[in-house]
Amino acid sequence: MDPELEVTEITQRVIREHGPALLFERPKGSSIPLLMNLFGTMDRVRAALGRDPAEIGQELLAAVQRVNPPSLKALWDSRGIVKRALSMRPSNVRTALCQEVVEAPDLARLPILKCWPGDAGRFITFGMVLTEHPRTRRRNLGLYRLQVFRKDQTGMHWQSMKGGRGHYWEAEQEGKDLEVAVAIGADPILMMSSILPLPEDLDEIAFAGFLRGKSVSMVRARTIDMMVPANAELVLEGIVPARERRVEGPFGDHFGHYSSAAEFPVFHIRSLTRRRNAIYAGTIVGKPPQEDKFLGIAAGEMIGPLIKIINPNIVDMCAYVGAGFHNLLVVALKERHPREILKTAMSLLGTGQLSLTKVMVLVGSDRDPRDFRAVLRDLWHRFDPEDHMWLLPFAPLDTLDFTSFKMHVGSKLVIEAAGDVLERAEPPTAVDPRRFDHRVETWKLLDGGFLVVVVQRNARDVLQNLVKAPLGVRFVVAVSPDVRLDDDENLQWGIFTRFDPVRDLVFAEQVFVGARPVYRGTVGIDATWKEGYPAPLVMDESIERLVDSRWADYWR
Repeated sequence: MDPELEVTEITQRVIREHGPALLFERPKGSSIPLLMNLFGTMDRVRAALGRDPAEIGQELLAAVQRVNPPSLKALWDSRGIVKRALSMRPSNVRTALCQEVVEAPDLARLPILKCWPGDAGRFITFGMVLTEHPRTRRRNLGLYRLQVFRKDQTGMHWQSMKGGRGHYWEAEQEGKDLEVAVAIGADPILMMSSILPLPEDLDEIAFAGFLRGKSVSMVRARTIDMMVPANAELVLEGIVPARERRVEGPFGDHFGHYSSAAEFPVFHIRSLTRRRNAIYAGTIVGKPPQEDKFLGIAAGEMIGPLIKIINPNIVDMCAYVGAGFHNLLVVALKERHPREILKTAMSLLGTGQLSLTKVMVLVGSDRDPRDFRAVLRDLWHRFDPEDHMWLLPFAPLDTLDFTSFKMHVGSKLVIEAAGDVLERAEPPTAVDPRRFDHRVETWKLLDGGFLVVVVQRNARDVLQNLVKAPLGVRFVVAVSPDVRLDDDENLQWGIFTRFDPVRDLVFAEQVFVGARPVYRGTVGIDATWKEGYPAPLVMDESIERLVDSRWADYWR
């Protein structure tokens, strides 16, 4: 099987069928086996962790709450956590499996993927990038894209507000090169820890030891002054020079579109060390669902409860997989004093990776934030755009977000639907938007008077007509024809990855009261694909036909 496109198409089909992890024993062009879809179901995530990720989250929260205030009884009650905490300090070893073979780097010998037809080339998709702060030596382990430029050189796609980029920024301010190690393949818990949204100075390797209840073994690298995971399959050692940039991309990303090409730092590889019988681990990102769905769910369940330490009025929250996690966050919370809901929203938008949230919906404490249809019903009964909606025109966004046409920044939308019932009448159960604009191709009325219309062109004009029409709906959302109205996850993708709140919201009535904008009536959202957006990810038909013809042969 060819790591260029064919492996992607095979893996996509297996993920959609909730199938097994895949080991390609003889990938084209490499003698090293290729492992895919390791975390492609929640059952496998639980197997890797040894228990349900939600249990870990609740255990962490309970431990923090028990020792505040500290007491001997609290410490005794938390002895299980304390024992695990003792495993956070990595154990150093002199020899390691990851250094059975030490050789000059030649990335052409690895089964590195090209995932999508429009990708700029091959890239390492599950490279755990290890860096240290140039002064404090605090460690960070993160997952970043590494485009192959030549046999000993890759890009380093350090996104804004990520720990590795922070270390590089500090080194670059001092004119220093940054030493970097990239581990590929390891204990699944270490692989999962590399994607967790931990605080910047919390060591992911230490946290992996905590999760496993056993210290992570580390060994000194051969060509740089760093410790690296001793049980990794492969390790790339090298430097990222200060002030060197090279155009990287475009590549298909987890928002389901191609990210824009841009200049990023460059990783110069000095050495490749590996196990004698190494296995190369890869993954695919693209239009949901993908393997990162299950990793993201696990990360939220493990780390999410800790937000209650800062905001104790939060009951639960959910970042939506279909929306690419950062694009839609629903939070269930209590309001214990006036406008505490708004205070909490502002707090979340200033906290770690949650600061990259584009749309936040706040619901009552008795609501399940994972129930999309229930959230829509609350938008009908408990939401009024005049007093329950806030737009932030300039704020940080995910580097991969393209909707503002400006990398790293864009607008945010906060919607409150957590208070008293404002509308007691039931929402409409049937509408016909074509009565008011024949350019609507098809439509679906979801719960809560949330109308989604498919529009081929002139979406803004169509929305202007529909928000002023007597449809009796709360929201009208225009999407492009490639969005499936019968699939909630695909629908969330089609809506929330394709609109910028300030640019793309349309209102039945919009006025200013002093300096305050006031919105009334039906809210329209232009979530269609727009000129200047990157293309959505679609596999070549020739590859689809190839996989169709060989499907039965793959399993022999």
